Amino acid sequence: MIKGRTASCWTLAGLAAAAMSLPAHAQTPAPAAAPVKLGIVSFLSGPAASPFGLPGRNGAEIVIEALNAGTAPAPYNKVGFGGTKIEAKYVDEAGSAANVVTDFRNLVQRDQVDAVVGYISSGNCLAVTPVAEELKALTVFYDCGTPRIFEEKARAYVFRPSPHATMDSVGAARYLIAKKKNLTSFSGINQNYAWGQDSWRDFIGAMKVLAPKAEADKILFPKLFAGEFGAEVSTLLTSKSQAVHTSFWNGDLEGFIYQQQARGLDKRMTIIATTGESSIWRLRDKMPDGTIIGGRGPHGPLAPDNAFNKWFSKIYTDRYNVPPTYPSYQMAQSLLGLKLAYEKAATGTAKPTTDQIAAAFKGLVFTGPSGEIKMVLGDGHQGIQETAYGTYRFNKAKKEPEIIDVMRFPAECVNPPPGIDADKWIEGGMKGAKC
Repeated sequence: MIKGRTASCWTLAGLAAAAMSLPAHAQTPAPAAAPVKLGIVSFLSGPAASPFGLPGRNGAEIVIEALNAGTAPAPYNKVGFGGTKIEAKYVDEAGSAANVVTDFRNLVQRDQVDAVVGYISSGNCLAVTPVAEELKALTVFYDCGTPRIFEEKARAYVFRPSPHATMDSVGAARYLIAKKKNLTSFSGINQNYAWGQDSWRDFIGAMKVLAPKAEADKILFPKLFAGEFGAEVSTLLTSKSQAVHTSFWNGDLEGFIYQQQARGLDKRMTIIATTGESSIWRLRDKMPDGTIIGGRGPHGPLAPDNAFNKWFSKIYTDRYNVPPTYPSYQMAQSLLGLKLAYEKAATGTAKPTTDQIAAAFKGLVFTGPSGEIKMVLGDGHQGIQETAYGTYRFNKAKKEPEIIDVMRFPAECVNPPPGIDADKWIEGGMKGAKC
């Protein structure tokens, strides 16, 4: 034992002597740069996880992996954020708004993340926003659609590259009128909280402008995550409406599609599903042919044919064996926008501050897998982009979902101009719309 210890001591001494003979730069290697820490929040459990939360989380995983490897297409090909690797912590959005806020505070104060990217529920975004401002925490909402985030108050640290709900409802109304020029009656079924209420408000408002003679018949607001819509389907079956608008998402959308199909509602009226693209690969031939499909922007089958889309679609499909849907695209464009803002703010080798990144993000214009995004609303904190709608068809020969008869609407056609609240813009006849 003593001999072994002596040999060991000599070995250590020899190593020390050898180390002293090395050049100075070899003795003390520079420490690796601390990673850029991101909190990624999405529904990882519950009824919103499979159709929304997990695709969003998966989109973050493959984009962060590609950025860390430096394999994303230019201008996103610099490793990580400004040459610094990204470290992500994934957090489940499921739970009460109070729990979501607690988790947000933990990410910022305990985990010391550099930014939080996440949130699907409009209610959660409304709860998190004032806390993000209080903590001066850089926060990028990737999905939630309520226009109220930036219309209620100016924000300094909160951003949302994805357009808000007004674009979805105005685009749906324009597509419906183009396809059903003799429409006389329509109905709506939307969830009874911020997203559903805002979506219906904008849709019925746009219909009053575009088809003033068409009347709204049944207006239904079941609770969020109700899951069971037998009574609502019965009510709709008594209507003479030619179309029914729904902004249902998560398990509610899929539950409604299954339950109405069993009673033939889609044979009586056309369903307009403003978030329907998120479920086409899950519902497949259960999604009724003829359903008007939106995807909260030009995502998935509605995405442009550009190099970014080809790259993103391939790496996602290769990893998960299913094409990406719009939550995945929205997560991707949120991360890419944050990367560009971070690198725009970086000067030399110093890590940019939160305020510097926020200043660089404000008013940013960039192109991603879904096309061009312009941060022009909410004093440069809210993005707009074009949108697209089409008609669903299940291709039996290919055994794949398809969206046909696609119409595209420019960003300035379906989004309010800067400085005007969405509801006031619609009430005023959507003046200035560039279609």
